[in-house]
Amino acid sequence: MAQLDRSLIASAPTLAGMSPEALDDILAQATPLRLPKGEAAFRQGEQADRFFLLLHGRLRVTRLNPQGQQMVVRFIAPGDMFGVAMAIKLDAYPGTATAAIDSLALSWPNAAWKDLLARHPGLAVNTMQALGARLQDSQERILDLSTQQVEQRIAGAVLQLAQQAGRKTEDGTLIDFPLSRQDLAEMTGATLFTVSRTLSAWEEQGLVERGRQRVVVRDMAGLQALARKQD
Repeated sequence: MAQLDRSLIASAPTLAGMSPEALDDILAQATPLRLPKGEAAFRQGEQADRFFLLLHGRLRVTRLNPQGQQMVVRFIAPGDMFGVAMAIKLDAYPGTATAAIDSLALSWPNAAWKDLLARHPGLAVNTMQALGARLQDSQERILDLSTQQVEQRIAGAVLQLAQQAGRKTEDGTLIDFPLSRQDLAEMTGATLFTVSRTLSAWEEQGLVERGRQRVVVRDMAGLQALARKQD
């Protein structure tokens, strides 16, 4: 197989500061993985034998809680490394990563991980920083679930996605991948009815515009005020 072009991964945060030679070395064991919309890169509980870097598209990470309820943990953006279960001493993937749109990733066998870290210590530092940021985000979400009203949680989730995947349009900031009411319900611990009612009210107020799996934030400041609202 021909050597992959290092430009594919040069802008990935996890590989920031790597030399061209280091990028070539990291790519040497990588395998392209196409993920059509709806296909899973891995599923919760499966043996974690590979790790990944998303090149294009968007992945939804979900997890079943002990009661069997599905929660959206996060969305994976281009440049994100994911499936690094071995970095936190897990033998199985803790969640399911499914393509929200047609996506393209690179994958490496877990056997390559230790050798890559030994040759490129910066990879370990960058990975730990990324995992630390995800842990902090998870802790904040747990706190939000226990302390915030549902409208605050939904506003916070929409704002976070607009920040991560927002694209400016004439109508406002478009969240640039399909986002369903069910996604928002599973992100915020709300019911589908509550999410629908909340989005409808926001649309009447001119805060958002929505279509089928499409959300445009029209009034960012207004949503920010709702997210900060205190009882």
